[in-house]
Amino acid sequence: MSEYEVRFHRSINEISAEAWRRLAVGAGPFLQHAFLSALEDSGSVGPGTGWAPNHITLWRRGEGQPAVVVPMYRKSHSWGEYVFDWAWADAWARFGLSYYPKFVTAVPFTPSTGPRILAAEDVVETAVPALLEAVRKTLNRVGGSSWHVLFPREAEAEQLQQAGLLRRHGSQFHWFNHDYQDFDDFLSRFNSRRRKNVRKERRGVEQAGIRCHRFTGEQIDEALWDRFYRYYLQTYAERGQQGYLSRRFFSLLGGLMPESVLLIMAEQHGEWVAGALYLRDEERLYGRYWGAEVEVPGLHFEACYYQGIEYCIEQGLLRFDAGAQGEHKLARGFEPVRTDSLHWIEDERFRDAIDRFCREEARYVDSYMEAARETLPYRQEPGGH
Repeated sequence: MSEYEVRFHRSINEISAEAWRRLAVGAGPFLQHAFLSALEDSGSVGPGTGWAPNHITLWRRGEGQPAVVVPMYRKSHSWGEYVFDWAWADAWARFGLSYYPKFVTAVPFTPSTGPRILAAEDVVETAVPALLEAVRKTLNRVGGSSWHVLFPREAEAEQLQQAGLLRRHGSQFHWFNHDYQDFDDFLSRFNSRRRKNVRKERRGVEQAGIRCHRFTGEQIDEALWDRFYRYYLQTYAERGQQGYLSRRFFSLLGGLMPESVLLIMAEQHGEWVAGALYLRDEERLYGRYWGAEVEVPGLHFEACYYQGIEYCIEQGLLRFDAGAQGEHKLARGFEPVRTDSLHWIEDERFRDAIDRFCREEARYVDSYMEAARETLPYRQEPGGH
């Protein structure tokens, strides 16, 4: 018999915000109760979005607060996850079966590594078997195919793998602060050609009359959010898509988590023309969304990368996670890092096939990262003198 009682919640607001905060210390901005509640309260997840909250709490018998909280969503599609499993869904369909619903433990629309099982460190090991048992019962009850834990930390990935989940590797590009004194010190580590290219990009943006301004959460009024939201929607429209997030989400985010929000707005000839939204914690900066109403060469790199790097150096932040994909980050000093996802596949036939796929893919990811490191612009090891 498990030492835990398992409860499911159709909204994060059914879970005590104080109990969640107690377990989410050091978890970063995206696993905070405020961030997830802003997604729900703004309608960005919930009915009609394909992201149905189904959060889990584990309670030790007789205790008045949960010992473990786990964000989880019942999914009817695979959009907004950044770990791509469309081919898996197609395989189910070819056998006349449905891949959906599936369950996902992740932060919606957020491919950033962080804890996915919020608990005291000595609790996670005993909680994982109880969690898996509860998820499997739910899969069987609703006819779900699988459970996916996206972008967990290394220790969690190992614990989930030991519990029987399949481990899948991916890669991203992050910037690391190797005790740089300023942006010029950072560039001084580049080889000459790459250093000149970065300076040329920044000079071109300046010569186009662009000036970037920083706003923290409490400085962002509704007019600024309105303008930034136009840019956000424009970015998705250019790809023939619709933005995942509602306008209200950004107001809620700024109001609930002002200390975590940084907005870079680009001005040209007295008018706002572009913006980039970041979140931060005590150690890291996270680049999230961007958009522009003008086409200026290098503006994307300035607003989304160089401004973030400067901010990290000034604030003493150790790492800059600028989001998924983007090999162009390598030439601008971002280094390849590995990411993880864990997958419980209920059907043994599919589980065996996906296991082989993940193992083969991991070898490719390792080779890709090794090749990517060879293209870095540094004339010596990052951080070297």
